[in-house]
Parts: sequence; structure tokens; C-alpha cells
Amino acid sequence: MKKILLVETKLLARDWLGVALSLALPVGLLLVLGQIPDLQKPDPNLGGQRFVDAQLPAQMILLALLTTAFTILPGAMATYREQGVLRRMSTTPTHPARLLGAQLLLNLIIALCSAVVVIVAGWLVFGSQLPGQLFGFLLAYLLGAAAMLALGLVIAAIAPNSKTAPGIGSVAMFPLLFVAGMWIPREIMPDTLRTISDFSVVGPFVNAMRDTWAGDWPQLPHLAVMVGGLALFSGLAVRLFKWE
Repeated sequence: MKKILLVETKLLARDWLGVALSLALPVGLLLVLGQIPDLQKPDPNLGGQRFVDAQLPAQMILLALLTTAFTILPGAMATYREQGVLRRMSTTPTHPARLLGAQLLLNLIIALCSAVVVIVAGWLVFGSQLPGQLFGFLLAYLLGAAAMLALGLVIAAIAPNSKTAPGIGSVAMFPLLFVAGMWIPREIMPDTLRTISDFSVVGPFVNAMRDTWAGDWPQLPHLAVMVGGLALFSGLAVRLFKWE
């Protein structure tokens, strides 16, 4: 497993553009959007918080996670399947599942590094709050990341080839960002849209992030939705994924 992880790390380093995008895009948007004066004022709709305190960093963390899970991971797995790498590995003692595990771990590390950079950048530039409930933050993040990575595997499973996989992921990413409150805060969403957000996995993920920023433990319904999403997407990935 260590050798596979090392090889995958080297291969991923060659595709530095995708990795750089997943790291730079959320931080760049945070720094640009955070300059808007209204986002630096206390907002009654956010319980008196500034938008840059928790809402904006949480959204950027979600963006980094979705970029990694929906573009980098599906593209890599679809490429391996298209080139016959997974089929050839299945005839050796090294099962393709180990390669899949290495990919999942590497993409999780990339997304986590991006989250750390977003949090530190917001704190240094805008004086944004740091998560007050660290263990709750890690729990919510790992659950949400696992669910999104599982959905990324579903995208890899249904993509006909390596060229379309990132495109399908990008198309799927924007409606999820919308219902998560990227452009319209959940607090002012219509009731129907807020209900959709509540069961979208990404909505509970952002809410759980914000709760931990305020020093609170993530709410059980939010965690339950993420666990349900993880179970659903994992089941679909196992059912749909083809090694060749």
C-alpha cells in the first residue's frame, strides 16, 4: 500500500494544475469576496456574525472539497479504467481496491490542506474566527468529505471516459453549491429551497461547519444526513463502479 501511495503521489504531482486549482481557487475567492464591505459587517440573518467569520470560509471549504472530489478523483479513476490499469491490476496480487484507497486518501489530504489554508487565510486577512469546537469540526468535515468522495466515485462510475468525468463533476458541483448557500444564505432561502438544502448533504455540511465555528457541537440531524449520504453514495459507487 505504501508503494502504491508513493507512486500515486508522484503521478498526482505531475498533474499539478488540478491540485493547484483545488488549493488556490477557494483561497482566491475568499480573499476577493472578503473585500466586499457588506460582508465584513455584522449580519442579523447570521446571528450577528459577519459573513467572513464563518459562512464564507465554510463555503470555500466546501468548494475545495467538491473540486477535489468531483474533478480530480473521477478524472483519475476514469483514466485508469480507460487505459486498462485497473483490469491489469486485478490479475496481480495487488488488487485495484488498494489503488482506489490510495486515491481516496490522497484526495482527502488535498482537500484537508485546502481547508486549513482557507481557515488560516481568513483568520490572518479578515480576522475571521477559528473553529471553536475542533473535534466537532473534524468529525463533521470527515463525514462530509467521505460522502462527497463517495459521490465522486459515482461520477467516475457513470462517466463514459476520462475526458467527460471532470465535466460531469463540474456540472454537478454548481447546483450543490447553490443549495449549500453559496449565493443565497440559507437563512433567506424560500422554505422549499431550504428543505432541499437540509437533505442535500452539502447544506448540513456547511451548517455543521458554522456550528463548530461558534464553538458548538454539530447538530445530530446534520450529522445524520451526512451519514445517510455516505451510505447512499457508497452503495451506489459499489454497485455501479466497473474495474474495466
